[in-house]
Amino acid sequence: MDARVLRLLLNLYPPYLGAGIRVRRIDPDLRAVDVQMRLRWFNRNWVGTHFGGNLYSMVDPFYMLMLIHNLGPDYVVWDKAATIVFEKPGRGPVSASFRLDEATVRRIRAEADTGAKVLPRFDAVILDRTGDVVARVEKRLYVRRKARADGGATAA
Repeated sequence: MDARVLRLLLNLYPPYLGAGIRVRRIDPDLRAVDVQMRLRWFNRNWVGTHFGGNLYSMVDPFYMLMLIHNLGPDYVVWDKAATIVFEKPGRGPVSASFRLDEATVRRIRAEADTGAKVLPRFDAVILDRTGDVVARVEKRLYVRRKARADGGATAA
């Protein structure tokens, strides 16, 4: 999918609209994504800071989407697990950036091409406007090469 279309769809996605999450950048090769969320009356919690579920939502899909695009249609990519650690309250705009380098894509592809399931780990950091860490998220994905109709793995 074209990165501009994906960015538009994500920014119109109802959970993102409701949380005030905005995708600010998606590179055409889906190797870099930047997101932001401002603190508004409709996305703050009881004590006036960012709701933790929204903080997680702003980082949830990106490594999976980036890997799906960069590995191509011969691979299955799913979210497997995630952990979020809240470091300090988010009291204003927060942001997160995601980067996927070629070496990581090559390594995951090579492991999956052996027929094994691959469980790569990606880390995301949510920062406030001063650069302080608001939350750290560890994402664990599941990657496997799709099987051919005859039961073998698809050719690389």
